[in-house]
Amino acid sequence: MKKVWKPGNMLYPVPAVMVTVGEQKSGVERDNIITVAWAGTVNSDPPMVSISVRKSRYSHELLAASGEFAINLVTEGLCRAMDYCGVKSGRDTDKFEACRLTRGKAETIGVPLIEESPVNIECRVKQVVELGSHDMFIAEVTAVQVDEAFIDEKGLLDMSRMKLIAYNHGEYNALGAKIGSFGYSVRKKKNNHKSGQGKKRKK
Repeated sequence: MKKVWKPGNMLYPVPAVMVTVGEQKSGVERDNIITVAWAGTVNSDPPMVSISVRKSRYSHELLAASGEFAINLVTEGLCRAMDYCGVKSGRDTDKFEACRLTRGKAETIGVPLIEESPVNIECRVKQVVELGSHDMFIAEVTAVQVDEAFIDEKGLLDMSRMKLIAYNHGEYNALGAKIGSFGYSVRKKKNNHKSGQGKKRKK
């Protein structure tokens, strides 16, 4: 038995990230951190992502002016800061200072990064889609910075050790244990098939 609800955003869990924005106006630099749960991948070549931001937000103003932003992945240790940045307005609060976060230097954009984040994704807006309550900013990824602590001896990125979190219908959740990897269902079938063939040949 299922109950029908009114239409709503029930696609959970989703990434919980902190997006940094900034711009210069009359020689004065302004920046801010906004918490975003509506962020996603939209293309692989070139690499592109999207974020949706409510039009009334202070960050929307900065983002529309500069056309640049950075997605900063959030760990369990950054969860409280992320929540704070989602409920406080940057119009009257320096969220970097309030959350004791460090402004990092980007390689390709003029927006600060969050040094404490294990992965910083630098983005340049290519298209803005007006949707209603929110605008969707579709952007090309221009650079990615990764904490060397999560790169193994083979040069591979081990994101499982980052303790990233997800947003799940109003709650923040830690990620669970690994239950598989991309393509494992196909690999399992192939292995079983080959194993079966080998047994037949032995008879």
